[in-house]
Amino acid sequence: MSRTPANSSRVVVIGAGIVGCSLADELTARGWTEVTVLEQGPLPAPGGSTSHAPGLVFQTGPSKTMTEFAAYTVRKFGSLEVDGLPCFNPVGGLEVATTEARWADLHRKAGLAASWGVRGELLSAQQCKQLWPMLDETKLYGGFHTADDGLARAVLACRAQIARAESRGARFLERHTVTGIEREGGRVTGVVTDRGTFPADHVVSAAGFWGPVIGAMAGVDVPLLPLAHQYATTEPLPELDGVNDPHGGTSGAWGSPRASEAERGGGAESLGDEASKPILRFQDRDLYFREHTDRIGIGSYAHRPMPVDPFTLPAFDEAPVMPSSLPFTEDDFAPSWQDSVGLLPALGASRVSEGFNGVFSFTPDGMPVLGESRELRGFWLAEAVWVTHSAGVAKAVAEWMTDGRPAIDIHECDLYRFEDAQRSPAYIADRGAQSFIEVYDVIHPLQPMEQPRPLRTSPFHPRQQELGAYFLEGGGWERPHWYEANAPLAEGLRLPERDAWSARYWSPIAAAEARATREKVALYDMTPLRRLEVTGPGALAFLQRMTSNNLAKKPGAVTYTLLLDETGGIRSDLTVARLAPDRFQVGANSGSDLDWLLRHAPDEGVQVRDITSGTCCIGVWGPLARDLVQPLTRDDFSHQAFGYFRARHTYLGHVPVTAMRLSYVGELGWELYTTADMGLRLWDTLWEAGREHGVIAAGRSAFNSLRLEKGYRAWGHDMTTEHNPYEAGVGFAVRPAKGDFLGRAALEGHSEETAARKLSCLTLDDPDAVVLGKEPVYVDGVPAGYVTSAAYGYTVGRGIAYAWLPAAAAAPGTAVHIEYFGEKIPATVAQEPLFDPQMERIRR
Repeated sequence: MSRTPANSSRVVVIGAGIVGCSLADELTARGWTEVTVLEQGPLPAPGGSTSHAPGLVFQTGPSKTMTEFAAYTVRKFGSLEVDGLPCFNPVGGLEVATTEARWADLHRKAGLAASWGVRGELLSAQQCKQLWPMLDETKLYGGFHTADDGLARAVLACRAQIARAESRGARFLERHTVTGIEREGGRVTGVVTDRGTFPADHVVSAAGFWGPVIGAMAGVDVPLLPLAHQYATTEPLPELDGVNDPHGGTSGAWGSPRASEAERGGGAESLGDEASKPILRFQDRDLYFREHTDRIGIGSYAHRPMPVDPFTLPAFDEAPVMPSSLPFTEDDFAPSWQDSVGLLPALGASRVSEGFNGVFSFTPDGMPVLGESRELRGFWLAEAVWVTHSAGVAKAVAEWMTDGRPAIDIHECDLYRFEDAQRSPAYIADRGAQSFIEVYDVIHPLQPMEQPRPLRTSPFHPRQQELGAYFLEGGGWERPHWYEANAPLAEGLRLPERDAWSARYWSPIAAAEARATREKVALYDMTPLRRLEVTGPGALAFLQRMTSNNLAKKPGAVTYTLLLDETGGIRSDLTVARLAPDRFQVGANSGSDLDWLLRHAPDEGVQVRDITSGTCCIGVWGPLARDLVQPLTRDDFSHQAFGYFRARHTYLGHVPVTAMRLSYVGELGWELYTTADMGLRLWDTLWEAGREHGVIAAGRSAFNSLRLEKGYRAWGHDMTTEHNPYEAGVGFAVRPAKGDFLGRAALEGHSEETAARKLSCLTLDDPDAVVLGKEPVYVDGVPAGYVTSAAYGYTVGRGIAYAWLPAAAAAPGTAVHIEYFGEKIPATVAQEPLFDPQMERIRR
């Protein structure tokens, strides 16, 4: 690990669980010399989630970021040992399928593993039994084996990292209970404990399920819900006698809250031999299994959610066992025991020896909460992190604090990804509990949570309901994906027959809506897209400094541009409309964009505010868009008078609107913005005027197909901070000649010609084939990239996938294969855009 010059800033880390210890190690390895870790309990097992964690590390999941966090945890803990005992036991992982749906999902998971570079293979039922002889293989369809997964010995890893961090100057203080966070002038200045105050330039809350308690002291919301999770160990099993304990060591159940203090400190005599079989996951019944020498530990997510109030949990010395260990509720576990016996019949002769309900953290979307508070500078969160991802998260936060950014994209974990509507205690409770329920569920990439809905609706929602809109949810918004009113338009269309997975959250109506957009005109609800207003005498200079394209244009100009970080990575893409000399409207992607601009805005001369909730937007797109809009206004909407990427204020009927000539679907049209109170009138005005032109309402399913045909990127899917503009195919939005801007220096010497990888357009050779995204792409039989976005192109008549590929494989005409549920589907790199490359349909 490379070291940076010593950083003399004072850092106080709150919490000496696996995240706090890992962070102290990562910071001191990067030259931070003044690091203090405060812990309310005794070390090295202070009584939080780390102290009872069973240590499962499964790397593979739908999130590339989380997989990379876990992969780093495996590598790091695999390199650590204490007193000759390794901190990671690479026994591997085995997920078994007892239903056809799960077996299909394991094929999908094998594809995810290949996409993210994790070793894995699908096994037959008999091969699963060879790895776990106690399995009833007659119940199995098969399994997915990941040889590099295993068991993290979390407390042992804490000890190892404490020793390393202390050798570099860090100090760890046990039995220091934090009682307050000091601040001055919007910055953190210290941490108050029951044993004194510790001055600090940076404070990192790594307090686990106590995160909301620490956050409250700092005045920072921590959207986290602690929940109890059942874990039990069996009596000694003859089938395991001598298998994992060849030296006759004790059979203490490491990971159990009742294990001895020596064991919880990593000193169990038989710790090195306690498990030899892969971690076993029986997700069809929300169960997992791991060995504890001659016993089996069983974890269950099958029970009712058991939320815990972190403000009422006892201190270490007041807890019967430890604060994170609650009494075992046998009735909740009874069904799980029967399911366990069904999978592992030998358990029928045993029983539960001991059990507990262990507390750990969930968020509304199941992801960690990371980053520095904007409201209290210097106060950082590293919360809702499980042992699985702990070292990876600590590395990312340490990089963030040291270099200003993590080396990998972490937008899925950013503190500011949550909307205000998603931060209420009721929302966090509802969604946190649902995240617990869904831990082992087969989750479709489009699947929304069920409650609380509807939460955020556009002003057009009543009309959308009347048209039979099928809503999915994103960011709390109800988003129409298609409209049942358009079902007659789909009759007679020839479309590929879809498998059960790709047919979920899809309708052939989407094809009809796409066709109507190409042939006539359609209304799209664009309200959920974030809108910011930047005003003031310094607005232009500020936006010029923050973005990559040249915004120094006359009022009425609209510009596509990028937010870059210091390394030239793409933080976001924006459309910026200059509506007046000192007023700009910015089309952004997320709350993190607002946060980024607010952090960099000067104290005077610039105001940045979010106007999304007070406004709304309709996209009017299609060859008849001008025929619909022009009669409603006295202003000239001809191409000559109102060119592409231009904006103006006007009236449509009685409605004041800001009209921007933009199109995300590759057709003539405008984005029409007005205030929320006028939104319904705008919809009705356009709908009535459009009747004679065959206007329809269209949803996001058609929208996604159309934008891929046109080659338009979606930030967060197709490109992130891990990619520069030339790799992502948006180098046209970079104007170095305009002067200095954030990320400019890092891009010097870069071009499309020097890019080692490229975002590439693939078309599926079989016109009836479909993929959905995140599948691995094979070049010459070897995984070489992964799909970012995919949809069926209804205009071009075949499936489209955008994927990251090595530059050598990104040349049009290159033959590749996309793995979809185990099947290798032939595809070809295509010249983009697939539709209207001359831009004739938009500019007319």
